[in-house]
Amino acid sequence: MSANLQPAECQIYTDGACLGNPGPGGYGIILRAGPYRRELSGGFRHTTNNRMELMAAIIALKDLRKSCKVTLYTDSRYLVDAIMKGWAQKWRAKGWRRSAKEKALNPDLWAQLLKICELHQVEFVWVKGHAGHPENERCDQLARQAAQQPNLPLDTAFEALVAQKTASLF
Repeated sequence: MSANLQPAECQIYTDGACLGNPGPGGYGIILRAGPYRRELSGGFRHTTNNRMELMAAIIALKDLRKSCKVTLYTDSRYLVDAIMKGWAQKWRAKGWRRSAKEKALNPDLWAQLLKICELHQVEFVWVKGHAGHPENERCDQLARQAAQQPNLPLDTAFEALVAQKTASLF
């Protein structure tokens, strides 16, 4: 294969944060390819930390304009293990169930992430959070700042789940 047919390479750093869990949440992203660097962030008024970790990866990968060889760094074991150990793929194959009795959490986001990962060659790498890793620290800062913004949008899928759980109590 010719060298110019190889996919572009990039590094993505992500983090999710929640002020309370659930509570207002945010995500922070750094995309790097050669000298190019871009920061992204956003948030939701009522969500969970794990949803923000997943959302960060989804938003980052969706931001790529062409197929890439991606190394995605995150401090979320939930995210890394579910993808790299094949758990999310197994949950999807079982109709978003972890077992006969237990549903997988966040199937809406896992479905999006698995679909977008098919467009790229993605390796998810765990980094220890709050350990001085400059990009991870910056992503955490972006995520926390995003979670504190006024007038954050609703995480409609999470709100629907909360409403469903509440309705099942009565």
